[in-house]
Amino acid sequence: MSRAKQASTYQDYLALPEDRRFELIEGELCMVPSPSFFHQAIARNLVFLLWQHVKANDLGVVVGAPMDLVLSDHDVVQPDVMFISKAMRGIITEASIQGTPDLIVEIVSPTHRERDLLVKKTLYARYKVSEYWVVDPGDRTIEQLVHTGEAFQSRGLFSMGDAMQTSLLPGLVLPVTEVFEPA
Repeated sequence: MSRAKQASTYQDYLALPEDRRFELIEGELCMVPSPSFFHQAIARNLVFLLWQHVKANDLGVVVGAPMDLVLSDHDVVQPDVMFISKAMRGIITEASIQGTPDLIVEIVSPTHRERDLLVKKTLYARYKVSEYWVVDPGDRTIEQLVHTGEAFQSRGLFSMGDAMQTSLLPGLVLPVTEVFEPA
């Protein structure tokens, strides 16, 4: 007789070794491999470009990985970049983000493409993240997905030479080429 596997919780997640990265999605623990050099360069560029604008305009906070985003007791992830507006600042604790940020950016990993494009998109839609940006290092594109109340809708696929804008960060003009600049 087989037993159903018990879903892991945030407490189980906290007990894991700190020398490895894990995420908890729908109660299932997933080990996350170390990102590539280019992945890290993109993440750094995004944090830098977003933070310059956010700080200058007193809009909130930009956070880069690794930082636990606790969406529920069974959903804990570490997005590559998050923006939390001043209005949502109460979700920030010393150890983690406890609630839904305004913007999540994930940089697609070749080994976890399905998780970034499907699983996390579904997860972030369920928790009503206002915007989800999917950065593809291979194609050098950024897809901007906006939550419509029921699901995400694509607002555009931006390539090298394009500039992105979002109502979450008034006045921001994000040059896609600068996002993909190597170190």
